[in-house]
Amino acid sequence: MRALLVALLVVFGAGASSPRADDVLATLAVKGRGPKTGYTRDQFGPAWADVDRNGCDTRDDVLNRDLAAKEWRPGTHGCVVVAGVLHDPYTGRRLVFAKADAAAVQIDHVVALSDAWQKGAARWDGARRRQFANDPLNLLAVDGPTNAKKSDGDAATWLPPQRSYRCRFVARQVAVKAKWKLSVTPAEHDAIARVLARCPEQRVPGSGGSTG
Repeated sequence: MRALLVALLVVFGAGASSPRADDVLATLAVKGRGPKTGYTRDQFGPAWADVDRNGCDTRDDVLNRDLAAKEWRPGTHGCVVVAGVLHDPYTGRRLVFAKADAAAVQIDHVVALSDAWQKGAARWDGARRRQFANDPLNLLAVDGPTNAKKSDGDAATWLPPQRSYRCRFVARQVAVKAKWKLSVTPAEHDAIARVLARCPEQRVPGSGGSTG
């Protein structure tokens, strides 16, 4: 069953054709959290590499995907975003992005890197960790201060303030953990299950990582 659901996750985009999030949750390994020993951000490679070799680093790829009304730095061929508008999924607020105040809009690892480290990624080689850190499925442009409050918490310790986004948030976490074969703790599993009980038809997002 696990192999089938993960294959569906990779092949299909978001929508009715993708698996239900609670079905995918049932495939995840449930175990205790591993040690954080040895974790540093550097274990996942340099921040915002151009892993898909499209000429843009990952941060700009995500800004281009998630922002509206974008403006770009001249000469970058629509790559480097200098201004735009974000409809923040975590708070529901409309945020104006300006590169001069880039920290106001941050790129969140929905499954935090240190959380991944403690739930399977510590055993990966550097190349796999670098791919994980730049996977668009696991990245969202969000309100910077809210992202700082999230820190490296999982669903047992943090959920978005905007309640209407919580089903999609935990579905994305489930999708990421299934794709990368990361475990969940018992408390995390139960927290996700409680959210999904309120939206049993919630589907996992497709591998392209759009915010819907």
